[in-house]
Amino acid sequence: MFRSLRFRLPALFLAAIVIAGLVSTAVAVSVSQHYAQNRLRKQAYRELDREARGINQIYTKHAGGQPPKSGELELASGDRVFYVQRARGIDLYPGPTKAFTLLPKTVLDFRRILVDETVSFEFTRRVKGKATRMLAVARPVKLGGAVFGATILARPTTRLNQGILPLVWRLLPAFLAGILVAGALGWYLSRRITKPVLALSDAADAVAAGRYGVTVSEVPGGGEISHLSTRFRDMASQLEQAEALERNFLMTVSHELRTPLTAIRGHVDALLEGVVEDEETRTDSLEVISLEAKRLERLVGDILDLAKLDTHRFALRREEVEMERLVDRAYSGFNEEARRRGIDYRRTIAASPVLETDGDRVLQIISNLLSNAFRWTPDGGRVAVALMQVDGTIRVAVEDNGPGIPAEEQELIFRPFWSRDGDGTGLGLAIAGELAAALGGQIELETAPGEGSRFELVLPVS
Repeated sequence: MFRSLRFRLPALFLAAIVIAGLVSTAVAVSVSQHYAQNRLRKQAYRELDREARGINQIYTKHAGGQPPKSGELELASGDRVFYVQRARGIDLYPGPTKAFTLLPKTVLDFRRILVDETVSFEFTRRVKGKATRMLAVARPVKLGGAVFGATILARPTTRLNQGILPLVWRLLPAFLAGILVAGALGWYLSRRITKPVLALSDAADAVAAGRYGVTVSEVPGGGEISHLSTRFRDMASQLEQAEALERNFLMTVSHELRTPLTAIRGHVDALLEGVVEDEETRTDSLEVISLEAKRLERLVGDILDLAKLDTHRFALRREEVEMERLVDRAYSGFNEEARRRGIDYRRTIAASPVLETDGDRVLQIISNLLSNAFRWTPDGGRVAVALMQVDGTIRVAVEDNGPGIPAEEQELIFRPFWSRDGDGTGLGLAIAGELAAALGGQIELETAPGEGSRFELVLPVS
């Protein structure tokens, strides 16, 4: 639980809010404390001055008689009472008592006391090694018009900090309320974020288990998670298509392999068992075996070529190629099939360029395009091949009057192992497209349902 994204996101969000709140509170308290202490310091000096005035009145009442009882002055003021005397031998408060404490004149500007001024100051009081910082107000004590010394009212500076506590107690509920709001917001946001992420995680588990038909709901907002969800759906769809193509490939290849192997095995068994006795029949059987072996060789070669192209381990030769002779070789390879099926088979040469390229691979591309055209052209139909040079490119066009290709299938026909009718290996056009790209060219397609197709190999002159 504690390692899950659902817990970590709100926890991190809340931790960030708490840290930000603590820093903000500390800054607010520090600033407030600075201004509050200045205000409290002024207020403390006013109170101490008022109390010192009252203490002087009490002293005047007892002047020349018994000093106030111990604690009387503190009870009257609520603060600590000290005094200074003008000179040694002039006792401001004669007699030992705990009600007042003598301070040295050096703790304040005594010259101002002598001219009958009230002095506000700070001093440090040390008792048993413990130092306490004190705020103090000293008022002159006059008897008969002469200054005898000063009465000092003082309080610890720590009492100023007590004025900050109400501010802290006021900020604390606001801080706790902010944490609660931030926690609720973090939980809500984490739910919004983790819900689609968890759905993607479950879908990834399903894909890992081989179930590619998973449903991933769309994530609104157009953010990163929405993009990830869209790309995941595309990936699952492509994996599903790849799995279907793989199944189709295995079925197709097994069929394509089994057919020639069955024919080869049948004729070999007949030859071995002596069923074929006359020379003419034996020769026919050997020709069938040779043709089926070549068919197997082509199939295995196509698969190897596609594997090399996919892994970019395909080597190309460089040689000068007369394109007219190359087109003639490809064209002549289908003359017999055209004659046998009554197909109007034509060739047009509009240019005779010489190209530096891999001639065998160019011949393979043109042958694959012609093979595809003859496969889909009905008996008595029309197939044409043309060579031309246009705007710095060499073009070899193969055109037929077959059924044409629907728009939704025009991209699929160049995928390996995909076949429109389930027959054949589905490798011819895939290899042609990959080879064209490897040679620096491309294959362009013009087609429409019921109007035939035109495949055009486009190669750069240089």
